[in-house]
Order: sequence, then structure tokens, then C-alpha cells
Amino acid sequence: MAQVSQRTVFNGSALVRLLSRLTDADVREPRQATADRLSQWFGWTDAISLSAALDGAVAAAAPSRARASASAEERECVRARAALAKAVAEDGAVAAAVDFTPFRRRHLTLQQAMEAGIGPLRGRLRALLAARSPAMARLAAVDVVMEQVLAAREHSLLASVPALLEKHFTRLRQASPETMGEPDGEAGAGEWLHVFRKDMKNVLLAELDFRFQPVEGLLEALRMRQPECHE
Repeated sequence: MAQVSQRTVFNGSALVRLLSRLTDADVREPRQATADRLSQWFGWTDAISLSAALDGAVAAAAPSRARASASAEERECVRARAALAKAVAEDGAVAAAVDFTPFRRRHLTLQQAMEAGIGPLRGRLRALLAARSPAMARLAAVDVVMEQVLAAREHSLLASVPALLEKHFTRLRQASPETMGEPDGEAGAGEWLHVFRKDMKNVLLAELDFRFQPVEGLLEALRMRQPECHE
């Protein structure tokens, strides 16, 4: 699935490009093809699981019922994404904070909310795919393997985001005319904090997009018109 493979190209994501800009880091596009990079992350047991998923034969069940459920799940995906985006936008609790600690706590809370909201959606979409056709069932099985293989790497990458934001926070605070000359840059918040809050929102929205890529891929597969079966 194209959307699943895109998720692995962390260096090419909008999230990393944004973080690179905010932290002045030089993040270059990897020279290796996506398939070559993926092969380095797969152990031999992962390869066996992937092969079994690709070769497996699973019977389809109740396609008309699956189509009706798919429409309901698509609406739920839209609702869940909108709710998470709204939560990102509501940062009143840390609006005047001049220390990064509340921002870190907020970022971690929102990351947990994304995981809790997106994970079940992905599982239900896979179940719907499995009920569509044998080919779609294999696609769902492949997505399970991909999630298992990439989960640890993705978690490690996303766990580094708050630390990068903290560096950006500190740099903005220390460079602000409002804080220059103050011990550790501790003075009243102003334009620099407004800039940081906007940047943090953009990072969280980019992370939300990143986390939703597999869901979008599964939804796209569900939207595909299946050929009619004839006896």
C-alpha cells in the first residue's frame, strides 16, 4: 500500500521538514530507495510473517455489509481527526507559560491521545478490508506486519519531537529582546512565545498527518471498487 510505505520515509515527511526548519538541522533525503531501507528494518522472522501475509488465502464475508460499515468508519475517521485537530488548537492552558515544562506535558498528552484514537481506527479498518475479498484480506494482513515492524522505530522517532521543540523554545526565548539580559532569558512572554505556540501547533498537526497516513491508506483501499464475482 503506497500510504503505508510513505509512512516509513520519515526523512521525507512534512513533519521532519518542519522540525528541520525550526531546529536549523540539515535533514537530507536518503539516497536509498524506500524498499532498500525497509529491508534493513526487517528481521528474518518479520520477513516470514510478511511472506505469510502475502501468500495467505482468506475468504471474504458479507461484502455488502462491509461496504455499509466502511461508510460509517470513514465518517468516524473524519470525526476523530477533527477532534484531535481541535485539541491541538486549544492551547489556552499553556498560553502564558514561560517555561517549557507545561508544553512538554501538553505535547506528550496529545501524542497519547493520537495513539489512543488512531490505533483502534486502524484495527477496525483492517477488519473491514478482511471482509471484502481475499486480496483485501491479504492487504490487511500486510498492514498488521508493517505496523509491528515499524512501531518501535516510529515510537523512537516521535519521542524525540518534544526535545527538538524544547531547543526551539529555548532559542526563541533567549534571542528575544524581551528576555535579553535576564537570567536564563526569564522575563515576560511576548511575541517570541506567540511564535513558539504557532510553531508547536504546526508540528502537532504535521504529526497528526503523519500518524494518519496508514488510516488514509486503508480508507483508500476500502474506497476501491471491487470486481463483481460470477459463478
